Amino acid sequence: MREAQWPFPVAAAMGSSVRFKGIDREVRLRLPFPVRAYLASDAAVFTLRMPDDQEGAFQAACETIETVLSGIDTLPVLPSEAEEILTILPRERLKWTKDGRLLSAGTKTVKMRGRAKAVTFHVHDPRHIEDVLDRDMPTAWREADAAETAENRRKGAGKAALTRSGKSGPKLPTARRSKRDPEAVDLAGWREFDAEGFLR
Repeated sequence: MREAQWPFPVAAAMGSSVRFKGIDREVRLRLPFPVRAYLASDAAVFTLRMPDDQEGAFQAACETIETVLSGIDTLPVLPSEAEEILTILPRERLKWTKDGRLLSAGTKTVKMRGRAKAVTFHVHDPRHIEDVLDRDMPTAWREADAAETAENRRKGAGKAALTRSGKSGPKLPTARRSKRDPEAVDLAGWREFDAEGFLR
């Protein structure tokens, strides 16, 4: 049996079991389907073991694995990975991505099992996710969102109070115009009479 090993890029996983699986999946997807069964991985190492009579396939697989692992640090962070790394909820990720606090590195479209249509979602740059994690930005964003929500509720309560006070206040009687009101009824000759003055 021929065997080769590569250290698993622990730093690239950023402590996420979901991203660990994503990196493992990324490496396997680059290999020919028959070769994937010969690749094993754990938290420390990738191991490829293949029969001696498959030397050509073994060498090609080694080159592919080395190429993938050399650029794995730039592998975009998927939504589920970002949520686990940053310990955030899906609604928080969506809100912060939409308002630009959690920067998008583009979108990815995949066909999910059990779904008729493909799903498109935002992915994130791993360096940005690391920066957000290191500075504990989710905590600051939650505090800012809580303050904004409290302010909106205060304003809403104030508007509601004004509305209620306006509806419950005494209604002022509306002035009813007399039929003699010249603006209400245009009597014949009235304008000429008004222009000349009353009993002038």
